[in-house]
Amino acid sequence: MPNKIKVSLQNVSRTFRSPAGEKIEAVHDVSVEVEDAFSPEGRDVGEFRVLLGPSGCGKSTILRMIAGLDRPDSGQILVNGRPVEGPGRDRGMVFQKYTSFPWLTVAENVAYGMKINDVPAAERKETVARLIQAVGLAGFEKVYPDTLSGGMQQRLAIARTLAVRPEVILMDEPFGALDAQTRTDMQHLLLRIWDETACTVLFVTHDVEEAIYLADRIFILSARPGTIVEDVPVPFGRPREPAMKQRQDFHELQDYVLACLRRAPGRGQVRVGV
Repeated sequence: MPNKIKVSLQNVSRTFRSPAGEKIEAVHDVSVEVEDAFSPEGRDVGEFRVLLGPSGCGKSTILRMIAGLDRPDSGQILVNGRPVEGPGRDRGMVFQKYTSFPWLTVAENVAYGMKINDVPAAERKETVARLIQAVGLAGFEKVYPDTLSGGMQQRLAIARTLAVRPEVILMDEPFGALDAQTRTDMQHLLLRIWDETACTVLFVTHDVEEAIYLADRIFILSARPGTIVEDVPVPFGRPREPAMKQRQDFHELQDYVLACLRRAPGRGQVRVGV
């Protein structure tokens, strides 16, 4: 079965102005394609792509432009072959900063997107129950988000995003503010849920270990202005377990990715692991 191009960036650049009026080029001439992957049996399995680069290299800007929250100065972005003109139901975004509605309970937050999309009440109820169970928030349905821990709030954000069944999920360093153990737990949870949903995930991080553990392929960006300098396939099968981070071949790929980052022009901070 031929792969379908899910997301395409064609010669995309984006420049901002500083408060002093200085032009700052955040992203320069980025071209990349993300395919919808299929198993040998023809089952749609989605694909997990990671954008990896030093802090400030334009990773989040690229994600925001794909989401339709920002626009490129030049070039074009297509999702399912259609130009991105703004936000759409086909894309969902999970930010590093927790973004749930504080005045709604956990269950109401998960149901919100379905409600405004006129999903029938019975279907909403079933989906909310299934997703809350899947992300480990059973028993917290009537709790308000500000009483939850950071990891639990991010679980809620993931459930809320999945509820509207987007074809593409955009994740902007969603685990960056979490402690090491919670981060590992959330990575494992995300891979399990992604395997069940078969959607396309674009995940931004500056953590090398996280990138390798999660990705099918890693797009390595240079420091600002960000441009793609390497497209690295990750050769490990699925399902994946946290113990694989201790394997020799995992560490060898980690060394290779770090070498790619060092060869990239400019400077910036990356993280080897937590």
